[in-house]
Amino acid sequence: MLERRLARDRPTLGICLGAQLMAAALGADVYPGPAKEIGWAPLTLSEAGHLSPLHPLSAVSVLHWHGDIVELPTGCTALASTPSCPIQAFSRGSNQLGLQCHPEFTATIEPWLIGHATELANTGIDPNTLRRDTTRHHSALSRAAEKLWGEWLANLDQDRAAPPHADSLLSPSPDSFSSS
Repeated sequence: MLERRLARDRPTLGICLGAQLMAAALGADVYPGPAKEIGWAPLTLSEAGHLSPLHPLSAVSVLHWHGDIVELPTGCTALASTPSCPIQAFSRGSNQLGLQCHPEFTATIEPWLIGHATELANTGIDPNTLRRDTTRHHSALSRAAEKLWGEWLANLDQDRAAPPHADSLLSPSPDSFSSS
């Protein structure tokens, strides 16, 4: 289903595993990285990234929480990287955006810490450091992410944003009902 959606240039946003699934569906390799990337750090935006809806993220730290690397799919544009992850974000036209990082993150990190306690212990990452960094960075990320989402949605190709006959799906005509 994802491959068909991408082939039809339907608006698609993939975050973390979603970006990895998008990359794989577009024919790119996805594989375990040398180390997990967990914590707050800035992105390095490419030239295309500075011109994309990601530009508000250029001045803030974002939350990273993944262990896999994606190769850039053919026909996509690299938008951001970090030292340990060469493709942090990519796009395919204006309708498809893949993000390894987590700009959707809100101020509530405790569920992440609880849900990933074993992973954090196995990698030697201190939950208290994540708590402190979250307190320091989440407000700026929230403001930047709001701009990112607004620009991405505003730039969607409207011809691709709704399926054909969407109006008839939302408001069936009287002919849609049959009496039996």
